[in-house]
Amino acid sequence: MKMLHRSCMIAFALVALAVNSAALAQGYPARPIRLIVADAPGGAPDQLGRLLAQKLSESIGQQVVVDNRAGAGGVLGAEFVAKSPADGYTLLLTTTAIYALLPNLRKDLPYDPVRDFVSISRIATTSNVLVVNNSVPAANVAELVRYAKERPGALNYASAGIGTPAHLAGEMLNLLADIKVTHIPYKGAGPGLLDVIAGNAQYIITSPIAAGAHMAGGRVRPLASTGTERNPALPDLPTIADTVPGYEITQSWGIVAPAGTPPEVVGRLSDEISRAMSLPDVRERVLKTGAVPIGDRPTAFEAFMARERQRLGDVITRSGIVLKE
Repeated sequence: MKMLHRSCMIAFALVALAVNSAALAQGYPARPIRLIVADAPGGAPDQLGRLLAQKLSESIGQQVVVDNRAGAGGVLGAEFVAKSPADGYTLLLTTTAIYALLPNLRKDLPYDPVRDFVSISRIATTSNVLVVNNSVPAANVAELVRYAKERPGALNYASAGIGTPAHLAGEMLNLLADIKVTHIPYKGAGPGLLDVIAGNAQYIITSPIAAGAHMAGGRVRPLASTGTERNPALPDLPTIADTVPGYEITQSWGIVAPAGTPPEVVGRLSDEISRAMSLPDVRERVLKTGAVPIGDRPTAFEAFMARERQRLGDVITRSGIVLKE
């Protein structure tokens, strides 16, 4: 009898949970949504997040507010979302650093990229671009490598923080080109770019989204992109791999929510994000920056992140790269 009573109670609890989840999804969203961007204003995640937030606000009838929580290469923002209520009102714009690099580089992460989040949609992907301060006497990567070899340890490169794609990109160039350039981490690509412009760092390898306005304004000079093929938005720019064989760094961004977020809410958000990323004006704006808009489904994004963790982990292991403070 006790077993029957216990089984009935469990069944009742499961039904109640399903009813509550369905009710939550039906009335969702009933208040503003926070989109946590683990990067400083001006960087690629911030620009993509604000564009997406604007379009989602228009389509779902509630404000989507960008909340910048930069620091520790994205760890602070990721930890905040991982510990937030799983109700669909706190989302994370996740990055290659958060879901793929840091899990391969740090054993003490306060979040687990698989256990603590549920995938919603990948929004964009891009190869990066190497840009230099205008005073650097190099017109291409070969000349930059020669310049660095003549001054071992005297040059600096900026990054968006320890463990970010920009950091891995800089260390990979050090390793594969056999140069010694000092790493200076910042709280986001925006501040790093400003210090390259000021001359406190000689270059940064970052997304064309973050660097685009500065390149167009002549404040920094692009030398090369980081993919295996030329960036379609920068067709005249060669790749680093043309000079440094084996060099390849790309990055992607997407939206995740705390684990346990109701599937109905995840589905609604995925639908809205896919719709937003397919809008002609959004596609045009993203493509002009050198990135490719995506807007895929949760299962596809989850599988992509798993592949990237494995791929970049293999790159780090094979290259022997150790990212230090």
